[in-house]
Amino acid sequence: MFKRSRRPEPQVVRTDAEWRASLGPEAYRVLRRAGTEAPGTSEFEHPSEADGVYRCAGCAAELFRSEDQFDSGSGWPSFSDTAAPDAALTRTDFTLLFPRRQATCASCGGHLGHVFGDGPAPTGQRWCINGAALTFDED
Repeated sequence: MFKRSRRPEPQVVRTDAEWRASLGPEAYRVLRRAGTEAPGTSEFEHPSEADGVYRCAGCAAELFRSEDQFDSGSGWPSFSDTAAPDAALTRTDFTLLFPRRQATCASCGGHLGHVFGDGPAPTGQRWCINGAALTFDED
């Protein structure tokens, strides 16, 4: 099932001006304004052949591991689980006509994407994440 958690205050807090200065325009739009990048535009859409860690582009928190990435065919990077149970938070998002589970970085509150229940075993989850919200550190 989906991870549901209370919304604690973010550990990384910056002013809007500081976020704008530290992020590129697309990362700012996605992370701080809950934007969605166009499908098929992320360099991270397909699983990396290298082992490594995907981090939040806003605060560098560890979010996902390469071994949990899979090619969902959705046009966005997809993961079956987070790197740690408390790496990301979810909440119900009603911006469309149907409810979705929005995923945010637990450390800075940045919007990552959405979580769906059509992923592979064993979790059955598809963390559909905007590549603009991520960086990749190869092991």
